[in-house]
Formats: sequence, C-alpha cells, structure tokens
Amino acid sequence: MEFGIFTQAAVPKWRWEQDPEAEHTAIMNALEIGVAAEKAGFKYIWTSEHHGLAEYSHASAPEVMLAYLAAKTETIHLGAAIMNPLPAVNHPVRTAERVAMLDHVTQGRFEFGTGRGAGTYELGTFGIPDNKITKDMWDEVVPEFLKMWSSDNYEFHGKYFDVPERNIVPKPWNKSHPPMWVAAGNPPTYEKAARLGLGVLGFFIGSIYNMEPCIDSYKKVIDKADPVGLYVNDNVMLGYRGLCLPDAKRAREAFCRMQTGYYDSLVYHRHDTFPRPEGIPYWPELLPEPTLKDVDRLIDEGKTMCGDPAEVIEQVRKIEAMGVDQLMFTMPYELDQETALEVIDTFGRYVVPEFDKNPVHRTTQFRNESGNHLPARA
Repeated sequence: MEFGIFTQAAVPKWRWEQDPEAEHTAIMNALEIGVAAEKAGFKYIWTSEHHGLAEYSHASAPEVMLAYLAAKTETIHLGAAIMNPLPAVNHPVRTAERVAMLDHVTQGRFEFGTGRGAGTYELGTFGIPDNKITKDMWDEVVPEFLKMWSSDNYEFHGKYFDVPERNIVPKPWNKSHPPMWVAAGNPPTYEKAARLGLGVLGFFIGSIYNMEPCIDSYKKVIDKADPVGLYVNDNVMLGYRGLCLPDAKRAREAFCRMQTGYYDSLVYHRHDTFPRPEGIPYWPELLPEPTLKDVDRLIDEGKTMCGDPAEVIEQVRKIEAMGVDQLMFTMPYELDQETALEVIDTFGRYVVPEFDKNPVHRTTQFRNESGNHLPARA
C-alpha cells in the first residue's frame, strides 16, 4: 500500500485573529508540507480545487501549487484532487493544456484527478443551477481528453462545449499521459470508475470500514475496464484523517486540538450533496469537539487514525486488508506547523516502510507497462 498527503489550505475564521496574513500562511504552509512529505517517504502529495468556499479551502488552483512543488521536489508525485473539468468552471481545452504542461514540468509525476465539485454552493459560483446536470457534463468531457492529446486535428461539437478544428498543444510527455482519477463516494461511482479504467479518489464521511463495499464494487469490475485513457489506473485511494506522534498520549492530546468538529461541520455545510446522517446539525450549529475520552472510540469505529507508530501501524493493517491501494493522510487541520511536520516525519519514518516496499509508484508502473502510446510527432 502506498501513502499520500492531502492539503487544501483551510483558513478558519479564528486564524485571522492571530495572523493578519492567515491566508498566505496557510498556502505557504501547505507547500512546505508537500516538500516535507517527499523527505519523509510519502509517494504522493495531493491538493484541491475549490471555489468560493471560504474557511474550508483556499486552494483554488492546483496547477499553480503543484508546479511550484515540481521545482522543489524530485520524486514525489503531484496530484490534483481534483481538477474540475466541467466546461462552466474550466474549459476542457484549457484543462487538457494544463494537464499536458504539468506532465512536462513534473517529468511524468503529475496525477490527473477529476470530479464534479463540492456542491451547489461552489457550482453556483459559475452559474451551474443544478448539481444533477454535472454528471452529464463530466460524462461528455472526460472521454475527450485522450482525443485532444492524440489528434493534430481535434474538433468537438457537444451539448456543453464546442471546439472548432484545432491542434491542442502541448501534448503530454513521453508518448503517454498522466494517470487519470475520479472522485467518488458511493458504490455505483466506484463501479463506474472501474468501467472507465480510472483510479478512485475516495472522499467520505464516517467510518472507513463502511467503504469496503465500495472497494469491492471497484475491484470486481476493474479487470473488465474499457479505459477512457491509454491504460487502466487500477487504484483505490481513500482519504483518512489521522495523527501519529512518538508518544501516544501526546498524539491524542494533539488530536483533540485539531477542531475536527468544526471542520466536519464545514464539510456538511459546503458539500451539501453529501448524505446527511440523522443528528448532524445545520450550519451555523456545530458538531461537538472530541475529548480525550472520545479518541479511542473514534479509532475503534474507523473514524480516525491516532497514536504512536506501533498503534497506527496496527490501525493501518486493518485498512490494508480492505484492499486499499493508497491511503491519503488528510491533515493538518488545526495543528501548528511544527507539530504537523513532526506528524509527517513520524508517519514517514515508522509507518510507511512497514507497508510500502516498492520504490516505483503504482501509477508509474501502469503508465510504463502499457503497450499503448500517443501517436508519434514529426
């Protein structure tokens, strides 16, 4: 199993009281975390694309953050989770161009994740009136990327976007294209991703153990994939909250300072298309913050990783047994930067080597071993 770090530059309102440059600090801290993740042995750093979601995420341009990290790193893969391909948000030609450019500047380290946005509030920023139509938008756009990268005479006239005959350049690097992923949250979407040969970016609320049926639905279909790209990216990644420090008590105390109740409330508020379990309050009412007495229960229920390295290794073993290919560590929430960097170092030093023995990225293997190539250029 491989490991990644996810960061989205959250800027909760109270940070402004302590730091007049809170937004800048959050963005620069996220970039520092990306560099630290490589040094600690993580294989992937992921960042978001969100719009108009103040407090929740101020990372609106993954291509900018990842290009910066490309110059600061050498081996870690740089992932967009997600880059929004809906025509009303980003014209598909511009998305295809940026993906190809990132493929060049990262020398094949870019991971191309797509999705349909966080919910009606974010989509409304771009005049999309109904979340239901985004499925049709996504279905129209995603198969076109390979055609843009493959043809010198691309042309398309669809329902949601239109392109006259053009040669869309640059083409991706080294006769192939970046691994393709899609964000998913329920078994039908996992199965659809498998049919299209896409890796899954699994974002969820609740227990990670509830995701086993989703993983099973993906793995049962992936061998029958008809990929929208040149190759199948057989990958299930799950994003999971967690904290690992050398001392178990200190780890639990730090977890209780992470303001997870506030952030979970923000998730339900901003991702208003997520299923809302009974008892979840409506914004501005908030979920309670966990106490020390709650932490072990949350660990047992599969709602967080937490503890010293030995404890976290045992927690990760249970997740590995579910068939997860990559565990994406979502943090730092409200940890101070020094503690966040210590968490990354501790997890990378003690936990990652227990599970990830292969120096080659799983996505690189799929890309390199594929017998399919983009057309040769004159």
